[in-house]
Amino acid sequence: MAQSNGSSERTRNRGIVVFSGGSAANSLVDVFNAVRESKECLLSYIIPISDNGGSSSELIRIFGGPGIGDVRSRLVRLIPDAPPESERAATKRLFNHRLDADSSVAKESWQSIVDGTSHLWDGISPAKKELIRSFFNHLNLEILKRARPPSTTFDFSSASVGNLFLTGARLFTGSFESAIYLLGSIGGVPSDLVRVIPAINSNFSHHISATLENGTVIVGQNSISHPIDTPGSPVSNRRPSLLLADGDADSDDDFASHAGSYEEDHLPGSLPSLRHKNISYSKTGTEDLPSRISRIWYINPYGQEIRPPANPRVLEAINDAQAIVYSIGSLYTSIIPSIVLRGVGKAIAMSPARHKILILNGSLDRETGPSSNPFTAIDFVEAIVRAGEESRGRGVHSVSRSQRHHDNMTSTIAGQTGTSSVSGLPTIVEPPRSSSPSARTLPYTSYVTHILHLEGPGTPKVDRERLNAMGIETLRLYGRKVISDDGQTVLGMRYDPKALIQALEVVLGKKGDAMVRGGLGGTVSRRNTLDGL
Repeated sequence: MAQSNGSSERTRNRGIVVFSGGSAANSLVDVFNAVRESKECLLSYIIPISDNGGSSSELIRIFGGPGIGDVRSRLVRLIPDAPPESERAATKRLFNHRLDADSSVAKESWQSIVDGTSHLWDGISPAKKELIRSFFNHLNLEILKRARPPSTTFDFSSASVGNLFLTGARLFTGSFESAIYLLGSIGGVPSDLVRVIPAINSNFSHHISATLENGTVIVGQNSISHPIDTPGSPVSNRRPSLLLADGDADSDDDFASHAGSYEEDHLPGSLPSLRHKNISYSKTGTEDLPSRISRIWYINPYGQEIRPPANPRVLEAINDAQAIVYSIGSLYTSIIPSIVLRGVGKAIAMSPARHKILILNGSLDRETGPSSNPFTAIDFVEAIVRAGEESRGRGVHSVSRSQRHHDNMTSTIAGQTGTSSVSGLPTIVEPPRSSSPSARTLPYTSYVTHILHLEGPGTPKVDRERLNAMGIETLRLYGRKVISDDGQTVLGMRYDPKALIQALEVVLGKKGDAMVRGGLGGTVSRRNTLDGL
């Protein structure tokens, strides 16, 4: 028996772990699935839960709980394609549907979904319809219980039906992961082949802050990546302190009007700047940050820094991985929030995975700027490595929480507060840290062994010689230009799916070994990657 178990252990194929956010990496789902099939293994997506923008903001405002938008986005994307008239396609349409931007129209649409009269139910069998409706009805009851008209009611504007289902299922079961399982099962996501794992398994909200190189602190994921002032409730009027979490009473009338109902479902002291009503944002035209982001960290409801542990299932997936992939997407709000969690850095560094692959973005965004000082490939690598080392309590940011609390309190008392020039965001200026930069060389290859990248307008610069010296292999892929709507501007580059699949298979060693690898600094040629397109 022992010999049989040993043989099974030797032949077992370890999985692939992908760190990603929501929308950007959704374009690569088919790529990752093809590589999973090639390697005949399990695929695990690690998704952060710190998103506090869009329709997630309204659910957080009323119910608390994790930011579920990215998790829902990946789950629905993973529902297998099916003929348009099939029940699976109808289920996918339902969970993909977003209500109207007009609040009154959206509320009517929601009521028709709850009543079972909406056209969105067309094509869904009665048994499945009633199962899904039971969670919608449960959520609707909870919304009514929390309503304090006229000041506090749930705003259905632009709400994602999938988000509403996940919230109803979470409230009913008391488990976020059970809600994920339900949506995946109803949609037919093959859980024995692919898993969506929240970075933190929690029924509470977990928010992040960013420290910029000039010492400014920005609170909340939406404010970091896609800031916008909430209409009628300008952020700049709020007290710019992380420690005084309840803000100014005279400028917080909207929050004060529903404080009673809010505190029923949220931890005391929750930051007013994180409970805006239905935060909307645009992913285009966002102005530069005044300086680069230097680190991302989690905050408790009072705005103080915390170091939450990762979901144990995240660590299990990493510890059982043959490859770790950092997908395209927002570096500091999609990738880093998962890596900086306690336990993740050690798991990645000690993982049996031989390949740790960074798929470099095809363009630069607000988080990897400002435009006057854009990130290079090396900056992406260093951000990942420093986050991993910070997860382990190492590196230049390993100041004790008690010391940081004392320093922040001192800076607030000393009047070192201000308002950022970026959309009037509330900020504080952190005092100089007592720790000195580490003189030791960062363990780059413990976190990144390969970089796949594009080369063209708007792409991050890749210094192959320096990356070579760091022990990191680079492969350049051919892609397609992304053109602005007016056809006048090249915004960046987009990966060709076939080229990316073949490049990943080259690195992982399953298929395509005959392709030119070129060692460190190699290039995947057009002949090999684009044949047949």
